[in-house]
Amino acid sequence: MSQVTTTAQDAPFTLSRDALGRLVYTDAEGHSQIGVVPVRAFPLAAPDEGISMVGPEGKELFWVEHLSQLPVGQRQLLEDELASREFVPQIKRLLSVSTFSSPSTWTVDTDRGVTTLVLKGEEDIRRLPGARSSLLITSGHGIVFLVPDLLAMDRHSKKLLERFL
Repeated sequence: MSQVTTTAQDAPFTLSRDALGRLVYTDAEGHSQIGVVPVRAFPLAAPDEGISMVGPEGKELFWVEHLSQLPVGQRQLLEDELASREFVPQIKRLLSVSTFSSPSTWTVDTDRGVTTLVLKGEEDIRRLPGARSSLLITSGHGIVFLVPDLLAMDRHSKKLLERFL
């Protein structure tokens, strides 16, 4: 059972894991909530800002303005929990595209390995708000892929993507 205590925004709290691995939030008065869930307000645009600790009934228990406010142990516990719930593979490069019309099958190299995805239409490629060179690509199966920096991709990948933008 890992436990870390911190004071953020003048509200002391304790965050720990129970024997089943669930997060336990304990407020300043000693009231505990088992099974709390951290939720990012802006998971892609500002992943380290605006984290809400939500209780099992769906009520917000605590708001963390920025993860850097928290001590290292507390921050690591929250980051581990968030990482276990989120799945957004990052596309490192495009290997091939079956056709330049929709739908098309793409073979991509991601941070989780090589995979294929079906792009139903150009509208499934969106620029990430506030980041002019980041893209979100939604596959035909509803999986969202992130291109963190289009400008940092290799020439071949940029050329293929430009056909769809």
